[in-house]
Formats: sequence, structure tokens, C-alpha cells
Amino acid sequence: MPFYLRPRLPGATIFFTVTLQQRGSDLLLRHIDDLRDAVRVTRRERPFDVDAWVVLPDHMHCIWRLPEGDSSYSVRMGAIKARFSMAVRRAGFTPPLPQVMHDGGVNPALRKGQVGIWQKRFWEHHIRNPADWEAHMQYCWMNSVKHGLAAEPEDWAFSSFAKPGAALSGHRRGEPRPTGDLQRRGEPRPT
Repeated sequence: MPFYLRPRLPGATIFFTVTLQQRGSDLLLRHIDDLRDAVRVTRRERPFDVDAWVVLPDHMHCIWRLPEGDSSYSVRMGAIKARFSMAVRRAGFTPPLPQVMHDGGVNPALRKGQVGIWQKRFWEHHIRNPADWEAHMQYCWMNSVKHGLAAEPEDWAFSSFAKPGAALSGHRRGEPRPTGDLQRRGEPRPT
């Protein structure tokens, strides 16, 4: 089994990509309230700030800022994934059996008697400087447009950038909004 060495920088700002096991699924959108609850409970237990968050049908991207002296982002993401998985299973969702992988193997979760909802790991990138932060904010901002899910980023309801009333299941008041000064490329920044 491979050993993954992840950076442990207290107080870091981190960009994540987290993906469902079944690509092409719309599970995250169908169970958006379960995902929101998982994030809310996890943030209550282990606080972190959210600079950006965009949820797409089968994956999500987010940028978190950890508290000073704290580097436990992996524990937080694991808790969110576990809470969401438990909630959708309680709601009656059963993941389909995975297809045999290209190397002939199957999902290791099958050996434990379960089928995974999420891909086993997630991808993270520690933000290095303001330009890096801006690039990843732009990535989150434009991702729903890139995937053909919205004409404008603010029209995608499953994003911290959504304008009020973007959709019936859109952003809730009191949930995190981006903290940065995010503008579309080429637009002047407000003074």
C-alpha cells in the first residue's frame, strides 16, 4: 500500500479537488443538503475558513484557510466525506458496483464489504502566494462554466459565488462566501 506524504503546514491555505467514485454521477447535487450539513458539523468541531467552494455533479473544489497552529486538513476532509457517505446511505443510496479497473483490480472497498462513494483520496495544493491564491479562486469561480453547467459563474447555485436566488437549492444565508477580492479576469478591481 502506498504511503502518501502530505505537507503539514499550520495555518495553511489549501485548494482541494474531491471526486466521487462514480464519475458522471449527480449525487453531490441530489444530496447537496447532506453535503452542507457534513461541512457545517465538521466546521463546528474543527473550524476552518472557506475562501471558495464549488460543487459540481460528481466532484467539488474548495479553498480552505486553517487556523494558526493547525495543520489537520486531512482529518477535516475525511470527516466531511464520511458524514456525507453516512447521510446518503441512510437516505437509501447504494453505490453501484464498480467496473473492473484497467489493471484487472477492483475497488479495494469491496474487500471490506462496502462500495465506496468517494474516490479513496483527494488532491490538495498548498497555496504559495497571492497570485497562486487568485489563480485557484478563478479556477473555482469559472468551473461551473467550464463544465457547461452555467452561462455565468454567479448563476451556479452550488457555489460560494452564487448570487441570491440563483436556484431553488442555492446558497443559504449565513454560509461562507469568498473572502477575497475576486473579479473576472480583465475587469478592474473596485477601489
